[in-house]
Amino acid sequence: MKLFPGSTTAICTMLAFASPAAAWEGYDRKTGTYIEIEEGQTVHSRREIEYYDFGRREYRRGSVESVHDDGASVEIEVYDRHSGEYRTFEMESE
Repeated sequence: MKLFPGSTTAICTMLAFASPAAAWEGYDRKTGTYIEIEEGQTVHSRREIEYYDFGRREYRRGSVESVHDDGASVEIEVYDRHSGEYRTFEMESE
């Protein structure tokens, strides 16, 4: 396949806009850090999830203890398996 000058840049640009970010972003009120739950994870009580903790700069696992949706945001209580602590995330309402 022969590419024309500038076509590689055009293809890369199209791919970048074709797949929008689908992660669910939120905030841990206690630690003051942002977290992100990647697309494809089911967030319900008694489910295991993996999330990225921007404050610790690592992926962590936790068990969802409760989910409360008040319309403006979604509050998720998670038992963090690494630290043994309960964490509360305030997530963007989808």
